[in-house]
Amino acid sequence: MICVIHTEGDSAEWTFPADPTAVRTARTVVRSQLRTWGLDSLCDVTALLVSELVTNALRHATGPIGVRLVRPSEPLGALLVEVSDPLPNPPLERVAHPEDEGGRGLQLVASSSRRWGTRPGETGKTVWFELGPPY
Repeated sequence: MICVIHTEGDSAEWTFPADPTAVRTARTVVRSQLRTWGLDSLCDVTALLVSELVTNALRHATGPIGVRLVRPSEPLGALLVEVSDPLPNPPLERVAHPEDEGGRGLQLVASSSRRWGTRPGETGKTVWFELGPPY
């Protein structure tokens, strides 16, 4: 069951169970929030990258998965997106071979975002990325 933590003002935050339906639900709530903020042009890329990171969290961690959006505070600022899970190990970017079924998620995040990174949390870690204009 999705837990809405906060969706008012300049940030929105949700927690999802470690369940395969979390990926689809995360995409849906992220798209909805971006439309509410008038950031429709970022819906597709944000939903895609959130899908990749939530999928990675499901594959490698157990427990709740957090998703947080922070709306740009300036006209040309960046949208901040964070995906958290309880596993403390940072994700490893790898080079996928053409015949590999997976392994491209972090490459996609790196190539599609302005900046990205990871940071440790009280429990687990957060993978974040920024998306800039055009809006």
